[in-house]
Amino acid sequence: MGKEKRERTLADNQAMAMARLLRISPQKLNLVAEMIRGMKAEDALNQLQFSKKAIARDVKKVLMSAVANAENNHGLDVDSLVVAEASVGKSLIMKRFRPRARGRAGRIEKPFSRIRIVVEEREEAA
Repeated sequence: MGKEKRERTLADNQAMAMARLLRISPQKLNLVAEMIRGMKAEDALNQLQFSKKAIARDVKKVLMSAVANAENNHGLDVDSLVVAEASVGKSLIMKRFRPRARGRAGRIEKPFSRIRIVVEEREEAA
């Protein structure tokens, strides 16, 4: 009983982690994701550790989760992992209103976003 098992969409040498409902705009989150794209996983963790951006803490958590998934679920070598993909998308938007002059209301949008990090095992080019 239950649903059929979904086919794996990633290659055998890849692992993924995702975070949803991050309370930041996708534009700001993409600045942090851009920093780590294409980097080795270890270097990307160091870059996020010392970043001044507040959201870097959450991105670091997602990257650590992707590395753990690669090691535990797919048996990949942690030392040869590279951030193959770090994609950012929009999520829900909280709508709020602020009183303005002459009985009007100004709309305030509080966006949420999501991030998906794919790590890939690559052999070093000697």
